[in-house]
Amino acid sequence: MFWRGVLGYLPVNVVQGVVGLLTIVLFTRVLDPAQYGVYALAFSVGSLTQTMLLTWTEAAMARFLATRGQDGRLADHFATLYRLWLSAAVLVPLACAAVMLAPLPAPMKVALVAALGSTLANSLMKLAQERRRAAGEVSGAAILAIAQSAGGFAIGLALALAGLGGAAPVLGVGAVSALCAVVVLPGELKRVAGGRFDASLARAYAAYGLPVALSLILALVLASTDRLLLAAFLDEATVGVYHAGYSLGSRTLDVVFIWLGMAGGPALIQALERGGQAALSEAAREQAGFMILLTAPAAVGLALVARPLADLMVGEPLRAGASHVTPSIAASGWLAGMTTYYLLQAFTLARRTPLLIVSMSIPAAANVLLNLALIPRLGLDGALWATTLSYGLGAIVAWTLGRRACPLPMPLDVLVKAGVACLAMAACVRLVPPLGGLPELALKAGVGAAVYGAIVLGLDIGGLRAKLNLILRRRALAL
Repeated sequence: MFWRGVLGYLPVNVVQGVVGLLTIVLFTRVLDPAQYGVYALAFSVGSLTQTMLLTWTEAAMARFLATRGQDGRLADHFATLYRLWLSAAVLVPLACAAVMLAPLPAPMKVALVAALGSTLANSLMKLAQERRRAAGEVSGAAILAIAQSAGGFAIGLALALAGLGGAAPVLGVGAVSALCAVVVLPGELKRVAGGRFDASLARAYAAYGLPVALSLILALVLASTDRLLLAAFLDEATVGVYHAGYSLGSRTLDVVFIWLGMAGGPALIQALERGGQAALSEAAREQAGFMILLTAPAAVGLALVARPLADLMVGEPLRAGASHVTPSIAASGWLAGMTTYYLLQAFTLARRTPLLIVSMSIPAAANVLLNLALIPRLGLDGALWATTLSYGLGAIVAWTLGRRACPLPMPLDVLVKAGVACLAMAACVRLVPPLGGLPELALKAGVGAAVYGAIVLGLDIGGLRAKLNLILRRRALAL
């Protein structure tokens, strides 16, 4: 199931990667630094609202679909979840009203209301995607993800060009999600037919999902506190610079981690449900090794090409600051990705989601304290230090607590060998002269990929040659 998902979700990965890069390239040019800062803050508030109110139903949809399929209560599963979702969703209009009454500048109000309103459509589509992912409907989930990414970007860019400022990107995503909901939701609601709301299922879903949501809120605190405190201590323009560099460093890695997570999460659940701990350990070791081999060189490579990448991707007013931010965020992004998409899976697999709260509260609290201590003294660099140290602490805590819930193997041999290959890659890339712009970026990326690929494939680290052969054979059969 994992490799079928890896192949099936590859087009999503490509589209989201292109959209992520174009978002940086175009929005940092169409929006001025203050408008880009408004967008960054609105995006953070919208993400936090969706996570607080609605994400727990999305998590329950994914984790319990296989269980309800086995006990023949799928209709009750859908009826219970959609009623729970509706009960939480009614709070979003109240949040919009509170924003309109708050003493905020008009552009900020518009952006925040747009972000809050978009959460409803985004969450409905997330429910549909999670149902498809859990059921192994790879193509259906992939089509929805592609439509939302590409369509949201296109509409958001059009709105930005029309002068809507920082509200435009979040409005674009919300508009496309609403259009997708009109098409998809009738078919999803048909699955409710014959089902009934079950209070015992609701309690079980809440006991599982609410800790997941709270842990994700803590993750958002970990990811967003720096922006809010930079705005408080410095200004919105600095937030724009930080967000541009943060996006350049994290979104590139996020695309790869999300791609592997889309395929890996359901596969781990199926392995545990059908084969127990032994099957889970085998599947998890394979996934972790493949994830390390793909993402470690990506993070190191981002740090090595930060300057020419920023020259190419980021608008002139934000360029220099973004290139300074990107290397630190590449390290943070790799730690965050491995923690979220592998280490924290131990708690959801074991259904011990309250441990997620403990695992995330420690780095989140550390992040707030470090930002408060370092930003006034070091400015932008203080936020970078706080972020990297906090994510490192989070990885240690997740690994330690996860071993008590559901031990997941960590292929240390693959990690060490991949690290050595990355060091060799970095040494060779450093020899490339600083040509600037696209020539430097292309040359460094080519040298890095060639050196790392030759080492990893030559030594067959993690059995990568066999995995690539499997992917190519399956792709050829699909074609």
